[in-house]
Amino acid sequence: MTSVQKNLLVELFVEELPPKALKKLGDAFAGVLRDQLVAQGLAEPASVLTAYASPRRLAAHLTHVAERAADKAVSQKLMPVAVGLDASGQPTPALLKRLAALGADASAVPGLKRAMDGKAEALFYESTAKGATLAEGLQKALAEAIAKLPIPKVMSYQLESGCELPGWSSVSFVRPAHGLVALHGDAVVPVEALGLKAGRETHGHRFEAAVDPVVLRDANSYALQMQDEGAVIASFEARRTEIARQLAAAAVRVGGAAVPIHDDALLDEVTALVERPNVLVCSFEREFLEVPQECLILTMKANQKYFPLLDASNRLTNKFLVVSNISPEDASAVVGGNERVVRPRLADAKFFFDQDRKKSLASRVESLGKVVYHNKLGTQGERVERVMRIARGIAEKLGGAALVAHAVQAAQLAKADLVTDMVGEFPELQGTMGRYYALHDGLAAEVADAIEDHYKPRFAGDELPRNSVGLVVALADKLETLVGMFGIGNLPTGDRDPFALRRHALGVIRMLIEKDLPLKLDALLQDAAAQFKDIDGFDTGKATAELQDFILDRLAGSLREQGASAQEVDAVLAPRPQRLGEVPKLLAAVRAFAALPAAAALAAANKRIGNILKKAPEADAHVSELLLKEPAEKALHAAMAEVVPAANAQFDAGDYTASLQTLAALREPVDAFFDGVMVNAEQADLRLNRLGLLMSLHAAMNRVAQLERLAA
Repeated sequence: MTSVQKNLLVELFVEELPPKALKKLGDAFAGVLRDQLVAQGLAEPASVLTAYASPRRLAAHLTHVAERAADKAVSQKLMPVAVGLDASGQPTPALLKRLAALGADASAVPGLKRAMDGKAEALFYESTAKGATLAEGLQKALAEAIAKLPIPKVMSYQLESGCELPGWSSVSFVRPAHGLVALHGDAVVPVEALGLKAGRETHGHRFEAAVDPVVLRDANSYALQMQDEGAVIASFEARRTEIARQLAAAAVRVGGAAVPIHDDALLDEVTALVERPNVLVCSFEREFLEVPQECLILTMKANQKYFPLLDASNRLTNKFLVVSNISPEDASAVVGGNERVVRPRLADAKFFFDQDRKKSLASRVESLGKVVYHNKLGTQGERVERVMRIARGIAEKLGGAALVAHAVQAAQLAKADLVTDMVGEFPELQGTMGRYYALHDGLAAEVADAIEDHYKPRFAGDELPRNSVGLVVALADKLETLVGMFGIGNLPTGDRDPFALRRHALGVIRMLIEKDLPLKLDALLQDAAAQFKDIDGFDTGKATAELQDFILDRLAGSLREQGASAQEVDAVLAPRPQRLGEVPKLLAAVRAFAALPAAAALAAANKRIGNILKKAPEADAHVSELLLKEPAEKALHAAMAEVVPAANAQFDAGDYTASLQTLAALREPVDAFFDGVMVNAEQADLRLNRLGLLMSLHAAMNRVAQLERLAA
């Protein structure tokens, strides 16, 4: 760069921004500014970017920004020489017209450069483009940064000054903007945005700023001046770190090994709500601790943005932490106000809990018949009946009468808490409250746990149900959802998956694999589909075959994410294994086989055999020793007679790795067969016999996986 480099600061001062979007807005604003300035040659790729975002400001600080970008040599293709110059070498009208459009005339013709462009020689006009000034470049970058902000919802508002029609001219932005700062070193950059002209004045904390306005000395003094004069920690990350530090310190002051609940999303949201955090300790009456702690924690976090304190046993205490945006000398009024606000919330939770326990879960099941599940699939009551039948079938395959009885009971009651007051107020507690109410009703712990666990796994990495009853009901519930939605054609498309069918499919996969359940996928889907026989328009084909493809596709993606190669996954899943619990062992066997020296040759041979057999539909696996004429085919047959039974025995014993490694011994006789034997012999009986030998070999080699998928 040819001009002096200084650091740049840009700040938009606005009304309170949406807290859940603040961090994303701050990063996007700063990132686009930097990218645009680098693209225009005003900043270096190595320039250091610092993003700032607080409830009332978006800002960016960028190092090594030039006053003017360096001039650039520009080479513009004009046209082929044959078009631009006539036979005597004089410019044609077309060339002169093109030059005129670029601000040049006939005097530029001698200076045109000739160069090959593909197969034809072309004329190029070389010039020097002046580099953009910072004012020009920043104006463009600022407009682009504002246009590309990931704004959740745009507001339109009228400008009161600095516009053509004050009070009538309007602009659109995430929130009304009231100030713009643009400093290059200590100089103001003359840019405009949202009806505002850039200056060096901004505003600090709404209540606690030492001075107002804050007059920024230069770009580098921004963060320090905002903290000292404006009482604002402008950096989102610095503010978040300070809140986390104060939360930990406040918990230590409370004592008793208390710790604030860990919730990154809540911490981010609170960071976006305050500019000068001040953590205070508050409390509520101990009588509220009789309510399940999940209810109290949820209402404090979701409604009030408080941090509940847990004891050493991870139990809720009657203390909680508030992140205030003000720091008065006497904080008692702030503490008292927050305690008064939370009390009615907790009282509501206690009321709901007490009222709900007056009726048993079993007595609520009938009410599910009045709750619509889906207009094509009936009510929640009808859905519960289907889940019960599916659960019964699964339980009968996995255990005895006790498991069946508990699974059916848990399936019947699993959705009953949907019609309780507590879950009506806090839908996030479905399942959790069902467990509490089941225990209150005196049901077995296995049934109560299953009621809570049947929603698991709820997200990637979530734990699986803790017992067999929960596993059966969770599997039945997810299968009912998947089969029902596929059967009526309600499939996920692109980003749309309103019934979380992808998540349900992954849940089924995880349970079948991680618990190594002896259940076949096709049988599970067929049994589940049978429960929908009375549903009009239900497509059993989609609910079984198409759904099976969907589940195996999800499994393939999951295995690739875990580090398996696409070829290894294809090899394992191509035969469409039905016992998904076997898949990890099959994959391990394929990976071990792929590492063997013989693997590549056998995979290639297997692919070759497959191609031969596709063209010979008349072949069968019968082999007559009397028709084995060539030494190589006799040797292969003898080797197979020795190796294949051993490999099959290992396969039947579940030792898939050993089975494939045993088959690897066939490499040399297979290579010799293809080198010395003509498979498609003219004599029909010889040809069919050799095809039968290859068919037997192909079947033996592909019991574990389709090895041809490993061929390059």
